[in-house]
Amino acid sequence: MPEPLNPGHHPQQAPGEAVPELALGDLADTAARIQAAIGSVVEGKPEVIKLALTVLLAEGHILIEDVPGVGKTMLAKSVARAIDCTVRRIQFTPDLMPSDVTGVSVFNQSTREFEFKPGGVFANIVVGDEINRASPKTQSALLECMEERQVTVDGTTYQLEAPFMVVATQNPIEMEGTYPLPEAQRDRFMMRLSMGYPSPRDEIEMIDTHGSTSALDPLEPVTDAAHVHKLVRLVRGVYVADPIKEYAVALTTATRTSPDLRLGASPRATLHLIRAAKAWAGLEGREYVLPDDIQALAAPVLGHRLLPTAEAQIGRRDAGSIVADLIQRIPQPEPAR
Repeated sequence: MPEPLNPGHHPQQAPGEAVPELALGDLADTAARIQAAIGSVVEGKPEVIKLALTVLLAEGHILIEDVPGVGKTMLAKSVARAIDCTVRRIQFTPDLMPSDVTGVSVFNQSTREFEFKPGGVFANIVVGDEINRASPKTQSALLECMEERQVTVDGTTYQLEAPFMVVATQNPIEMEGTYPLPEAQRDRFMMRLSMGYPSPRDEIEMIDTHGSTSALDPLEPVTDAAHVHKLVRLVRGVYVADPIKEYAVALTTATRTSPDLRLGASPRATLHLIRAAKAWAGLEGREYVLPDDIQALAAPVLGHRLLPTAEAQIGRRDAGSIVADLIQRIPQPEPAR
């Protein structure tokens, strides 16, 4: 007999993990205040802000692909300011070295010992601007950081502070002198987002509000890193019924057999989809995931991992439209009776 989709509270705490002191009402309230704070800086993009917050609470990373000047870096900095976290920006260029990202051991003449000098990745929010302009060797320096939240230099492992999120940007227009991210690297990002241009009204409001001062100056923190870490632990306990898990697996499996795709979603993509859905449900004040959560997040979570065939590209079918078709074809789980 299938488990109900709306079972009430079913915590999924890991063995030995302390039960969070917070309730989902605290999560929804804090998230609303964070979104409002970020929205005062990033005008007219409530959906993008909510998705970014979803990734933060789901312990993932974001790839923002868009044209210059639409607020990619501002989004990352405003997230960090709103939750009073450390933020560091790494400008990826062809001459950037892996040690600039991870850090390097330097010999101290006075102590006669090697000292570790942390690189740019040692922050809560790391902004990687134009990540596709660095060499593949430097790009790969982020792999261990993103997957295991640690850095290994000269055989010594250093843990990264929680919460930790990489927000990487790339410009899809100017492709000269760039190194496209390989599939294995793109698969580490939980979501790919696009800011898009603001509406004329939002752009005028942006000029009036931020035309003479820095947009970040009036932004006051609404919470701190320790509280966000508690919210992350709370999100881990959001319940996912077996039919919902089967629905997510069916969706990702369909991408692997679709005639429109030459590369489908990985098992990591399925895991990211479930984790993002749990955070999305928590932001909605629910302690269980619905099929609607999976559908709402399928395109941003799966789209950048899929490679359409040449025939699909000729027919002007991108990954987003292919995912939308798969959602229409795959039956939803039946609601509990």
